[in-house]
Amino acid sequence: MKGRQIASEVQRIGLRLQLRKRQAEAGDIVLLYGDESEALTHPYLARAWAKAGADLRVPAPGQARKVAILGSLDHLTRRLIVHTSPTKRSSDFIAHLEQIDHLYGPQPGRQTKPVVLVEDNGPIHTSNRSLAALSARAHWLTVEWLPKYAPELNDIETVWRDLKAHHLAHQTFSDADALDRAIHHAVSDLNQERMTIPLATLRISA
Repeated sequence: MKGRQIASEVQRIGLRLQLRKRQAEAGDIVLLYGDESEALTHPYLARAWAKAGADLRVPAPGQARKVAILGSLDHLTRRLIVHTSPTKRSSDFIAHLEQIDHLYGPQPGRQTKPVVLVEDNGPIHTSNRSLAALSARAHWLTVEWLPKYAPELNDIETVWRDLKAHHLAHQTFSDADALDRAIHHAVSDLNQERMTIPLATLRISA
């Protein structure tokens, strides 16, 4: 990744995100880190071991099925908001934007703050449909676009690792529906765990 980065862009956006964090902590904005991940019905192995020279295998019947996870992490509250889907398409990203609408967008009788959404330049974020959906929300939602090949600037990456290593690891799911239910249950548990821990003392997953 480092060899593909434009160092000046990574530094520039990194400084902008530090400013955005201070704005969020002062209560001036809501700062969300957005990204996609995926989970499989076959086991995700974390901190597993085997005898030297032995093949590490876990029985997993049938063909692995995938569930896509589109999410945003609230920098201040540490809440993870997710939309699950069989696919990672523009329509799925827009469905996730609708979740953000419900939680943070303008609503009658509700005072709202400007929202800043951090995203990479992936095709599902920059398609014509997605850009139109973002433009329709421009009066309250601003996008901070990450430079290419800079996942270290996106705080949600650590949460994806935490979700898989501590909440979905070492389990086989019978089908995609069972996995989908497990993801939402795991996100609920993860949110309860992370939102009760002060921001400065969050556990960093290995």
